[in-house]
Amino acid sequence: MKRIPLVLAPLALATVAVCAAPPAPDPDNGGITLPPGFRAVVFADGLVTPRTGALRFLAVAPNGDVYAKTKRGPIYALRDTDGDGRADMTRSFAGGGGTGLALRDGWLYHSTDKDVYRYQYTPGQLVPPGPPEHIVADLPNQRQHESKAFFFDEAGRLLVESGSPSNAFGGERDRGFGAKGGDPAKFLETHGGFWRFDPARTGQRLADGQRFSTGHRHILAAAWSPVAHAAFVVMNGRDNLHDVDPAHFSEKLSSELPAEELHVLREGFDAGWPFTYWDPFKKARMVGPEYGGDGGKRAEPGKYPDPLVAFPAHWAPMQMAYYDSAQFPAKYRRGLFVAFHGSWNRAPFPQRGYNVCFVPCDEKGFPAGGYEVFADDFAGRKDFTSPGDARFRPCGVAVGPDGSLYVGDTERGRIWRIFYTGETPAANPAARPAGSAIEIASPAPAPAVGTPPDAAGLATYTLFCSVCHMADGSGVAGLQPSLRQSAVVKGDTATLLRVILHGPAAVLPADRPKYSNLMPPYGAVLDDAQVAGLANYLRQAFGAAAPDATAERVKALRK
Repeated sequence: MKRIPLVLAPLALATVAVCAAPPAPDPDNGGITLPPGFRAVVFADGLVTPRTGALRFLAVAPNGDVYAKTKRGPIYALRDTDGDGRADMTRSFAGGGGTGLALRDGWLYHSTDKDVYRYQYTPGQLVPPGPPEHIVADLPNQRQHESKAFFFDEAGRLLVESGSPSNAFGGERDRGFGAKGGDPAKFLETHGGFWRFDPARTGQRLADGQRFSTGHRHILAAAWSPVAHAAFVVMNGRDNLHDVDPAHFSEKLSSELPAEELHVLREGFDAGWPFTYWDPFKKARMVGPEYGGDGGKRAEPGKYPDPLVAFPAHWAPMQMAYYDSAQFPAKYRRGLFVAFHGSWNRAPFPQRGYNVCFVPCDEKGFPAGGYEVFADDFAGRKDFTSPGDARFRPCGVAVGPDGSLYVGDTERGRIWRIFYTGETPAANPAARPAGSAIEIASPAPAPAVGTPPDAAGLATYTLFCSVCHMADGSGVAGLQPSLRQSAVVKGDTATLLRVILHGPAAVLPADRPKYSNLMPPYGAVLDDAQVAGLANYLRQAFGAAAPDATAERVKALRK
């Protein structure tokens, strides 16, 4: 595999090698499995660093140059100069992190978590030579569902989503036991929808946009279909049904509910969040427990739309691409490819997703029914409970000028180029068989102390904490922190107890590292003995510290 030299300075090149025929594929397709006749090559690898954070969305230029957004760092510009299908030149530019990225009408647009910019794109130049234009500024940015996805409609207008920094608008206990929903009308004036802007006008704010849709939890997967003359989107469904209402939702049921919903997005669309969710087993829209639902109460018929396709729960839809090239077989024309990042909150059951799915569409451009898994085995193993055990997690997906499909991984920064040859890979003893699992070393066990873990504390942790922090305390990157050797866990016991009672926002410094999923206070949910037992279990299992919390100490801290 070629090593890509990284140079930070801009570069202007007039020519680039473009393959008329697909390149020689990797023997194992870069470690993923594909349908018969499809092959892949690793276009780039190792793009993720501590400075850049995760690799996010992709865009491909007319000459085959690939642009890749990073969550905390720059945009990478990658080029294959010798036509072997692998990038041998990379540059970086821009900054501010974020997710969204797209080429449109001679401009490269990108979004941070609160702004949208665009660079003039000059054919043949790998890096835009001029400064960006600031198209939309100061969009809501509240650290949960903060990524600003966008797309363009048929008239070239820019539509940007402002997600909901909430699971189900459950107040201070959002995601926690007994959460109660409030009236979201005011909240939805600035969150939970797409807003339409002029893509050529600088200095716009949210108030300058026209609200196009509402009732979203969060939508990253969005693509315009010129055949359907409409946009299609996949919404990230809600989490934590069991945590909010364990009496009506078992852990198993909560791991399978609700669906990730694919809809056609038209002006005035209301997805029904936070009041409802889609149950793929009942094939019905249900009322959420925060608003009086009990797993059986259905929403008012006809008030909110049914999804066109219901994907499994917690798969986490990311970028979506419309496909209309002749490089793939005819069945893929007019269809949609969706990258699924994979679940984090199905534990203690195995995580699922971690794939790229294809949605076939009819001659009018609308989903023809269902979906199929197109690219799989990114995770490298079948059954694992922590997303940190996954080898790769798909996020970006984009179509190249020759019809190749590019897929990017968030964790290590690998980008695959997938193409159709009609041939299947020859047997290779070094490559794993299609569909087989690669054994990946499990995370190191949490440090132990000389006494057995607090059994009652373990039960409390399993019920209230493990779905977010994972059973092994490893957390989920960007969503919730690892508890292993956490300074709060192994530090002052009183501080740990106050965090459990009142939540980290009320106890820890304002400049602490922030995570997308906010921990609620548990003081009104757990009694003194449960709080003490939980703290003792955390210190023993994840901090190698003495279990010195007592119910009496918790009672004193409550006062």
